[in-house]
Amino acid sequence: MANPNQERNPSTSSLPLISSTSRSSSSGTSGSTSTSSTMHRATGRIAVSNRNNPNAGIYNEQVLTLLFRFLNWDPQTLCSTACTSRRHRAVAERILFYELCVSRAPRLVSAILATPVNALPHGIGGSAPRLPGGWPALAKILLYCCGCTPSLFFALSNPMPGHFTAVTRFSKTSGKSFLIRRCSGDVLYVSDPCEHASPPGEEHDLGVYRGVFGGFVRSRTRACLIGRNAELEVHIRCPYCGARVWSMTAAGLVPRSAATRLGSLEDGLEYFVCVNGHLHGSCWLTPLSSSNDDGNSEDDGSSDRQSDGDEIGTP
Repeated sequence: MANPNQERNPSTSSLPLISSTSRSSSSGTSGSTSTSSTMHRATGRIAVSNRNNPNAGIYNEQVLTLLFRFLNWDPQTLCSTACTSRRHRAVAERILFYELCVSRAPRLVSAILATPVNALPHGIGGSAPRLPGGWPALAKILLYCCGCTPSLFFALSNPMPGHFTAVTRFSKTSGKSFLIRRCSGDVLYVSDPCEHASPPGEEHDLGVYRGVFGGFVRSRTRACLIGRNAELEVHIRCPYCGARVWSMTAAGLVPRSAATRLGSLEDGLEYFVCVNGHLHGSCWLTPLSSSNDDGNSEDDGSSDRQSDGDEIGTP
């Protein structure tokens, strides 16, 4: 028989618990929130948890922001996380893809938002500014080559699939080469072409490039497309945001400088611009001549692209 006068020192884990569930509703709301509380009889401590809080734990945007900042905004991990649940996707679309874009291409984001780099809103709990087409589409432009499919002005025997790119350089100076003189004041960033080996039956290597306008709704390029009654393509959509596109070749808005910048044949390129200002296109790359190999070309624009562009790569 146990001594009734013997002092007991039970551990916290062995203490009996009192659990209760209560429903509380705030004024002005029709729904109710279920909360549960647990109290130890001896300690009197009460732990309250909100089981229906949609922003608890891993769903908290501050937790996710810190996590992906630690991962250096790894794009493939971010895309996989966004596919796991609706809540993760909502947080990713609202803030995480924006943070990825600022991390990878601060000057590009600054230019298309017309905001100085040091004034860009970011940080834990911050809200991303609005962007036509959304930040996931811009993140995809920065990190993903969309491949190539045949079109009216660009014949191709077999479609070329898309892929993540290792390193891509975007430049506003390159973008100016894709604008006619009347539209030279528009803000356009264009990537260097992603080179693909010549497809079967083709003589030249394939180059695939992409870009984005800043303030496309108010741009002269859009005004020219509308002024020329350019028709939106029926069977082609933007591979980055899914919006309808104009063919710049069909609209007669492809300057000769575009072929020079890309290093392609003048009649061997085509590119499209969607209603959100995303550009994508393809070209046939010409082999480098001996004059190009020595690296003394006067129009290579290398210094300009280093000063006004961003080099984006996957970690």
